[in-house]
Amino acid sequence: MILEMKVPSPGESIKEVEIATWLVKDGDYVEKDQAIAEVDSDKATLELPAEASGVITLKASEGDTVAVGAVVCLIDTAAAKTAAVAPAAPAVAEKPAEAPKAEAPKPAPAPATTYAAQAPSPAARKILDEKNLQPSDVVGTGKGGRITKDDAVNAVASMGTPTGGNRGSERTKLSMLRRKVAERLVSAKNETAMLTTFNEVDMTNIYALREQYKDEFKNKHGVGLGFMSFFTKAVTRALQLYPDVNSMIDGQEKISYNFCDISVAVSGPKGLMVPVMRNAENLSFRGVEAEIKRLALRARDGQITVDEMTGGTFTISNGGVFGSMLSTPIINPPQSGILGMHNVVDRPIVRNGQIVIAPVMYVALSYDHRIIDGRESVGFLVAVKEALENPVAILMDNNPKKALEL
Repeated sequence: MILEMKVPSPGESIKEVEIATWLVKDGDYVEKDQAIAEVDSDKATLELPAEASGVITLKASEGDTVAVGAVVCLIDTAAAKTAAVAPAAPAVAEKPAEAPKAEAPKPAPAPATTYAAQAPSPAARKILDEKNLQPSDVVGTGKGGRITKDDAVNAVASMGTPTGGNRGSERTKLSMLRRKVAERLVSAKNETAMLTTFNEVDMTNIYALREQYKDEFKNKHGVGLGFMSFFTKAVTRALQLYPDVNSMIDGQEKISYNFCDISVAVSGPKGLMVPVMRNAENLSFRGVEAEIKRLALRARDGQITVDEMTGGTFTISNGGVFGSMLSTPIINPPQSGILGMHNVVDRPIVRNGQIVIAPVMYVALSYDHRIIDGRESVGFLVAVKEALENPVAILMDNNPKKALEL
């Protein structure tokens, strides 16, 4: 029986995909549910599993764009699985004995060039010495082959830029996902009135909490106590205080949400992906850390789905894990705001009238000024800063052990 494998629909709005990589070869025997290809949509890279066991015949090439529902391969389910047989090594023919070759006559030695013929003129010598050139590298045109000043100048001009390194290049087609990301980023710059406001956060209290409870938290919950849970809790609180930041423009209308679906930028094998934590305002510290770990693992393993990356209302991007000190994150449309986290560096700050050294993180809020005014944007970022600098009082209701479920 010949089974036609068709491209399944990765999501409601997706009409076509691109064959990124075939994981099997034409004529291979595949097992049911074995990953046979990676396909790119404009939102994610997904694995295509075999629907049955059998011998596969490919009907599309890598890089081809195919419509959802189109046949991409055939599987002969009646074919038996056979062991691959290594081809026999070709017989090596015995070489006939070669007759000894006659020794070629040696060319007569060239007449030795005299020193006078190579000796540069004083002006030429000065130029050659300045450029570390040897007289033997220059052809003299003067009397008897003497190197003139013009010969030296021409030799220096012919040197050009030193070469010898690898100067190769490679042209590869962008994946459908990367092309769509590029289009969305350009669209975000061109179609939004994007501005960025900045602030700094003294991370001393968060560092102290993590140091005090991280071991107990990990032993009980199986996940680490990172920065993202504090930032997510601070962001969801600030979104409820400043609901315009949790809104979107749709034509001439504003859509406001009474829930916080937080998109979190994570790095995957195909580049940056932005899965969504649903109703993050209801998640505990443990819930945030567990959900971020789950989404990061799925992104790393190429298992993230379109549904898991659709529908966020606000984005958090942590460039600090890569060492970024400060940046202006770009809005993830159709959202209206994105918070950029950066690395934590010991810096001098003023505390109670004294200059002290503290772990400080710069934070940046990029926002769409069409829907968010300066008061809301600055107020939102200040609310985030206040919560992070006073996490016990603001985020934990003065009971860290209860908030961390310890």
